[in-house]
Amino acid sequence: MNEHISLNPNPVVQYLNKSANELTKADLIKFIEDNDIEMINFRYVGWDGRLKTLNFIIGGREHLNTILTSGERVDGSSLLPFVEAGSSDLYVIPRYKTAFVNPFSEIPTLDIMCSFFDKNGDPLAGAPENILHKAHSSFTDVTGFQFEAMGELEYYIISEDDGLFKADDQKGYHESSPFSKWADFRTEAMKLIAESGGMIKYGHSEVGNFTKSGMVFEQNEIEFLPTCVEDAADQLVKAKWIIRTLAAKYEVTVTFAPKITVGKAGSGLHIHTRIMKDGKNMMIENGKLSDVAKTAIAGYLELAPSITSFGNLNPTSYFRLVPHQEAPTNICWGDRNRSVLVRVPLGWTTPVNMMHKANPLENNDIIDFSTKQTVEVRSPDGSADIYLLLASITVAARHGFEMDDPLKVAKDTYVDINIFDEENKERQEKLAQLPTSCVESARRLKEQSAYYTKYDVFPESVLKLLHDMLDGFNDEGLISKINNDDEKVMELVNKYFYCG
Repeated sequence: MNEHISLNPNPVVQYLNKSANELTKADLIKFIEDNDIEMINFRYVGWDGRLKTLNFIIGGREHLNTILTSGERVDGSSLLPFVEAGSSDLYVIPRYKTAFVNPFSEIPTLDIMCSFFDKNGDPLAGAPENILHKAHSSFTDVTGFQFEAMGELEYYIISEDDGLFKADDQKGYHESSPFSKWADFRTEAMKLIAESGGMIKYGHSEVGNFTKSGMVFEQNEIEFLPTCVEDAADQLVKAKWIIRTLAAKYEVTVTFAPKITVGKAGSGLHIHTRIMKDGKNMMIENGKLSDVAKTAIAGYLELAPSITSFGNLNPTSYFRLVPHQEAPTNICWGDRNRSVLVRVPLGWTTPVNMMHKANPLENNDIIDFSTKQTVEVRSPDGSADIYLLLASITVAARHGFEMDDPLKVAKDTYVDINIFDEENKERQEKLAQLPTSCVESARRLKEQSAYYTKYDVFPESVLKLLHDMLDGFNDEGLISKINNDDEKVMELVNKYFYCG
């Protein structure tokens, strides 16, 4: 048994004793035959960011080989609005490394994520997964580095109020049962996500916890481990599908919406990033944040206004991006500070063996944990198109390395204070601000579009669709108009309740 595989929770990886990246068509056929798999599901993401499904009943070995080799045709115009109906046929081709056993199907089923290809057999230029791949390729071509990411997936689970063991309002962070009602749901979701190939760091209950109209709203979070940015997107998309499908099984409601009521914690989709070279984390040098990390941060900050066009996709997003809500409004960065746009989380850089201090029987050797250091972008939320969001962040990181003086930008935008304190008002006023509406976000995307179309990463047609969609919300000034009208806020919330 490969020692790197022995505890891997994915049954496909475990059975074949190969890492997911090494899986071949022959491997999948062997797994299917040996485990009596009867059905194949092709999975791919449409313009709404949700997983789509194409089912195949396996009719024999030759049929299975054909499915896995040639893929299948789909109507692209019904999935991606930039595809014209007159020439809408596309191919969906399976990516073998993404295969997982469907945890919900009564028929033994293997699901495989797919990529879109055009009539010429080339990756479809505007397909979300291909845009992300092109973004990563251009980043590597410019810098010589690889880009990794992970997400913090926050969601609310909503159930009837049983009146028992209520957690304090807005104080649900890391709460345990019986005050946390849905810990078992979260851990079951984590198990299924891990078995589907998701690399999970941990899960916990979050701050948001309140009761309204006889219902309990409990916020939870599942956080992932950093991996290749394309794989990071795949695991987030699969995780959202699993959480929602599990909620349907439990007959409860789950939402990833950025804001579900005024005055309560919203749900973000914070993205942690790190830059790698030959397996080494380049974010730390001599125990301190490296110039490589600061260069990427400068890129994030400069393109931050347009990143909202990919990560904050409906008007309720901008009800979350308000002061004093642990969500950013100012374009700045800092260490451990949750009010900044880009946060450098506490790292294991101090040369102290805490394990030994807690467990005196263990040795006191200093262990290098610098590989754990990431940099967190805090503006996105659950409305995001995950592939396009991660592509935009990757483009921003690349842009940092193409700026004239990124280290000066990083120096000028660093804050080590609570930016919202009254005595820091003058400092706050000098900082650039994030957009406050979809309309403003669309405007900023138009201004910065050249950075995204560079190296043919984003097609102009995709950016135009995003711009027009955001501009069409006509929500400029909406927050000030309805923020004190609970009925109108809830009408808006309900409209985008199942976003992303």
